[in-house]
Amino acid sequence: MTEDAVLRPHAEQEHAGELARLAEHDDRPRPPGWRLSPWAVTTYLLGGELPDGTAISPKYVGPRRLMEVAVATLATDRALLLLGVPGTAKTWVSEHLAAAVSGDSTLLVQGTAGTAEEAIRYGWNYARLLAEGPSEKALVESPVMRAMRRGSVVRVEELTRMPSDVQDALITVLSEKTLPVPELNTEVQARKGFTVIATANDRDRGVNELSSALRRRFNTVVLPLPETVEDEVDIVSRRVDQIGAGLELPESPAGLEEIRRVVTVFRELRSGVTSDGRTKLKSPSGTLSTAEAISVVTSGLALAAHFGDGVLRAADVAGGIVGAVVQDPVSDGVVWQEYLEAVVRDRPEWRDFYRACREVS
Repeated sequence: MTEDAVLRPHAEQEHAGELARLAEHDDRPRPPGWRLSPWAVTTYLLGGELPDGTAISPKYVGPRRLMEVAVATLATDRALLLLGVPGTAKTWVSEHLAAAVSGDSTLLVQGTAGTAEEAIRYGWNYARLLAEGPSEKALVESPVMRAMRRGSVVRVEELTRMPSDVQDALITVLSEKTLPVPELNTEVQARKGFTVIATANDRDRGVNELSSALRRRFNTVVLPLPETVEDEVDIVSRRVDQIGAGLELPESPAGLEEIRRVVTVFRELRSGVTSDGRTKLKSPSGTLSTAEAISVVTSGLALAAHFGDGVLRAADVAGGIVGAVVQDPVSDGVVWQEYLEAVVRDRPEWRDFYRACREVS
């Protein structure tokens, strides 16, 4: 399969050109096993311009210091924990960090309530194990073990969704930088460049708190929601353009005003107050994150392109907004109707949006 046919290329594939140009101009010290220096990794994440005029697109819009702390952490012997509410780009940042540091973001453990300890340590090819007994050939390496052998970054998504005993399988790996294999009377020692980037949030149900022993082995960086409306509009606009290009949606105007309206609705409802600070609001049960705003606008663009005149309008985003806000038909339905009647209806410039929302509500 060609790269053009892939729905979503990995970060190191999609931005291979930028990473190559950064490497060419990167004359700063690189930690052992790193493809780029910490300065170049930060430039890749936050964007900038190289001496030859090459523009590096920003992958993360937010405080520079947070990214500097995250990158500096990876240059030490401590693992990195990206913490935040859903939709704050934790997975996005971890993928791009892994791509810039080790050129491979695919070494991934996805945390769920059913994640087994083998996902962290190793497993066995049981047919071979029964036929030959314990051996290197019968061993099935986990992404963590492969990263240790290569000296690469391994990503652990939704760490707090894993059972506590599975989480604690990381303790020896992070403290001793070894992974014992007692069945073979051996161990895997991590090569220089090995580190772990984990993500976690405490808003969803089913969260298992990290033990103090495991938490001590992480340096935690909390990723906040976008600070201003302009920041969030910029993030949504950029990602919608990227997703639209990847899905090969027909070209249409980005609809900046509609994007701003979606972002404003989400920010007001999740903060519990209107943007002018005059009206207090009830907040719905959902998170109404930036990621959900991106999804609403992308769906709206598809509607405008395939069933409209190609211009993003209020009617194209109304259904997506109602679907995102009203997760619980009873409690969230009340919250949405109050917002619609007390806030949206009283804004003259939002009359088209009010009508569109009334139709789908």
